[in-house]
Amino acid sequence: MSATAQFSTKDRILGAAEELFAQHGFAGTSLRQVTTRADVNIAAVNYHFGSKENLVNEVFRRRMDEMSGRRLAQLKAALQQHPGELEPVLAAFVEPALAMAQDRHGGGAFIRVIARAYAEKNDSLRKFLSDQYGHVLRDFAKAIAGCVPALGKEQLYWRLDFLSGALTYAMADFGLIKRPAGLPEAAHRARAARELIRFAAAGLQADTTDSHSKA
Repeated sequence: MSATAQFSTKDRILGAAEELFAQHGFAGTSLRQVTTRADVNIAAVNYHFGSKENLVNEVFRRRMDEMSGRRLAQLKAALQQHPGELEPVLAAFVEPALAMAQDRHGGGAFIRVIARAYAEKNDSLRKFLSDQYGHVLRDFAKAIAGCVPALGKEQLYWRLDFLSGALTYAMADFGLIKRPAGLPEAAHRARAARELIRFAAAGLQADTTDSHSKA
């Protein structure tokens, strides 16, 4: 089997799995459904992935590796070109994620897969994502802490958690504000990014007094 054929088969399996996970969730999707959608046999899935758990992980890796790389590259540039400025750091976190959501080659399906990951209690997937991509969040936390030094570590992670939730919501385009007719999708996403970055910056720089300390 040629390298091209191997890539083609693997990519078909990943694409089929992504679509099915988006529609039915991880527990609700069988390997038989994946093989039928991808037009391959079960041996091909076993050869490329070994197990359903690994297939789930690779669906995430296919998207997350690229997005994480873009985030970290943009973060490095922000720290070099705009030291101490919060909004360029937040842009490095937000913009690559919204760009992925806009990707017409399965980006929308992957956003629904992310929503499934939030909804389903999948401990092995959460561990995989933490092991593989936890360093990305830690790098951003460190950069944000440098911009907002008065923010305690616990408050920082609370607010980062809220930012991640808001970003996921924006990626899914569930909001009340819909793209106006005639406005290109890229322009709509750029506006969403600007508004989310300003919102997040205000939240991160809000009063850092811990309410528990007043009790």
